[in-house]
Amino acid sequence: MSTTRRRFLADTTKLVAATGFSLSPLLSYPANKITAVSDKIVIALIGCRNMGFGDLQNALKQPGVVCGALCDIDSEVLARRAADVLKIQGKAPLQYTDYRKLLDNKDINAVIIGTPDHWHCLTFIAACEAGKDIYVEKPLANSIAECDLMVKAARKYNRVVQIGQQQRSGVHWKNAMDYMNAGKIGDLRKVNIWGNFNYGIGALKAPDEAVPRGVDFNTWLGPAPQRSFNKTRFHGNWRMFWDYGGGLVTDWGVHLIDMALWVKGITQTPLAVTATGGNFSYPDHAHETFDTMNVSYQMKDYVINWEHTAGTETGPYEKSYGLAFKGNDATLVINRDGWETFPEMQNGNTKVTAMPKQSGGENHEPHMRNFIECISSRKDPACTIENGRLVAMYAHMANIALRTNSRLEWNETDKNFGNNAAANALITPVYRKPWVLPVV
Repeated sequence: MSTTRRRFLADTTKLVAATGFSLSPLLSYPANKITAVSDKIVIALIGCRNMGFGDLQNALKQPGVVCGALCDIDSEVLARRAADVLKIQGKAPLQYTDYRKLLDNKDINAVIIGTPDHWHCLTFIAACEAGKDIYVEKPLANSIAECDLMVKAARKYNRVVQIGQQQRSGVHWKNAMDYMNAGKIGDLRKVNIWGNFNYGIGALKAPDEAVPRGVDFNTWLGPAPQRSFNKTRFHGNWRMFWDYGGGLVTDWGVHLIDMALWVKGITQTPLAVTATGGNFSYPDHAHETFDTMNVSYQMKDYVINWEHTAGTETGPYEKSYGLAFKGNDATLVINRDGWETFPEMQNGNTKVTAMPKQSGGENHEPHMRNFIECISSRKDPACTIENGRLVAMYAHMANIALRTNSRLEWNETDKNFGNNAAANALITPVYRKPWVLPVV
């Protein structure tokens, strides 16, 4: 009997006492294979406040999926989300404040990781070691080194991993890719990407204060440096500080840069990365990440440009965010609302026929459905761990290039930026004791 099969059987021999869900139908199926609609996939959520809970809601829409447990460091959030789950499924989930105890629960088949970015690596690798399949929000991690470790763990422990880059499951995104790959815009030479959002400047500055009641702030900090509590770095605002996130380019940038890579099936890092920008505005708001940024990725046969101007919500083609795929014959413009083309002119005539506006839509539920299906089939889902790592690297490289005022060239063999000591110092985070960067 294989190690994987032994682990699967061991993980599914008990009832989920807290929820009342029986897993006994699973025992008659081959290792790591769940096939019947009546079978239950018991899922848990780590990090319950925002996007993670949205992911859980989409998971609970899928046949045979039940929520067995929730974990959060904020007791108010935990209690509120447990009540929400009770309303959805009629059974109350177990509640945990320590993700390690949740992962010890052998009745849990899969976990959703919806924590701040600086917590992704620790929870992810622990989940792999515990034999859980994983849906993890993007970006994959808050550093390049953590991304590398997570890929190694996912493959070492043979876990099904879906990254929350849900546009990979979007029909209109796929249709646009097929349209361009059929040559309908001519040779693609450039992709311009923009993402302008008010929230990128963070919250209004506020003084430090006491930790709110019911919040385990020391655990929230986790491997990040010790700091006083300030609401401008906490719920909803942490993304604008380097210890926890990477600003707009690691948030929206990951989604959109992913599309610029998908069109040509890119699986490699860029040849070079350069960036300009800084924090030029809104001094009354609390943020460390850049409010103004332009990034250029040199690819083999095209160029990818990213730009954002936080605190504004206008952009090219009257869209606050999107991509413009610039070909010789036409430009294809796309965001989540849909896509259309703008043909080039030659001798007074358009080179190609314009494609009228194609409707779009959200892709969160199809992306989660794909993950649930892959738990049963053991196939790689729409957004693999390797792709999550790649796109997160593009976003982190953008920040590192600007933070060090460098032209970056990545050495995949040595996993560094060559002789660029300043950039290399930002590859691997220093964990605060007692937390330790995992070894895989």
